[in-house]
Amino acid sequence: MSDKIIQLNEDLIKHDLKDLVRNSVEETLNALLDKEADELVNAEKYERSSNRQGYRSGHYKRNLHTTAGEVELKVPKLKGIPFETAIIERYRRRESSVEEALIEMYLAGVSVRRVEDITEALWGTKVSPGTISNLNKKAYEHIETWRTRPLSGDYPYVYVDGVYLKRSWGGEIQNVSILVAIGVSQDGCREILGAAEGMKEDRESWRSFFVWLKERGLTGVRLIIGDKNLGMLETIPEVFPDARYQRCTVHFYRNIFSVTPRNKMKAVALMLKAIHAQESKEAAREKALQISEKLQSMKLAKAAKKVEDGIEETLTYMDFPTQHWSRIRTNNTIERLNREIKRRTKAIGAFPDGQSALMLVCVQMSTTFLHC
Repeated sequence: MSDKIIQLNEDLIKHDLKDLVRNSVEETLNALLDKEADELVNAEKYERSSNRQGYRSGHYKRNLHTTAGEVELKVPKLKGIPFETAIIERYRRRESSVEEALIEMYLAGVSVRRVEDITEALWGTKVSPGTISNLNKKAYEHIETWRTRPLSGDYPYVYVDGVYLKRSWGGEIQNVSILVAIGVSQDGCREILGAAEGMKEDRESWRSFFVWLKERGLTGVRLIIGDKNLGMLETIPEVFPDARYQRCTVHFYRNIFSVTPRNKMKAVALMLKAIHAQESKEAAREKALQISEKLQSMKLAKAAKKVEDGIEETLTYMDFPTQHWSRIRTNNTIERLNREIKRRTKAIGAFPDGQSALMLVCVQMSTTFLHC
């Protein structure tokens, strides 16, 4: 394996993920142009109607440069009436605002009323609920194609976690968990492997998630890094028998801080860090024993007990190349993504269903890694 295990897969970012957004922008704008043409003609394509105001006469192509890349517009040509559209000109003057509106359409948790308000503010007229629904479906198709793509090659290190979002269910607000996996390939590149709805992060949810990844081609897993979750721990040996588990050291510290008085947290933090600063697993175990005894003398019996019970599962990374240690002993790779997802979802509130939440996470994964 490469010494530099955390790198950006620039080819994936510049092509696959960027194309996903660009294609969705292109389809959305063309759908809106067709809708405008239907409204001007007062009839849909091939519709026989006495109220028809004009006829379609094909279209002409026009390139438009956007922040998502250059898109090809198919501008309708009409007979009997001129085709005048506000979308392109408004888009030119207010590109960033329209980009935000399009992204909102990708995030399926945004209500139809919200999208209508955005389009009215940008273009002066509301897009119908039916049109919004169709646009979201098209965006979902692109996202789903990327989310379920085949995986090739080995991924020795895999980071996993679940992020909780709010959803509406029977008039109540409930939590929905989205399980996320990020892998590190043999050449050291970080890649998003997948995301799936996990309900409550129970054993069956984790098992289904791991089996789904494996069926798509995930192989060569040697280490799975994540927070301690009994459902996940029970499933790893079943689905990936050759993989080992590394408990995130940061979450381990937080678990100990939960039973530590505030005025002693700084001292305890320094002691815990000393354990994982050792040069070998044997030295770390010995240091952990000393720390446990020290905590006992400080009358922190609960903290000492947590160190004794949990230290071993935080030292698995020491059986791997030393140059990888600092990157594989924590789950910070996914934690950063989770924080950005939580920040973006504050404005949305509750999603109408789990699928909506899943689509947002997939879109956010692409945009977050574009800015790494």
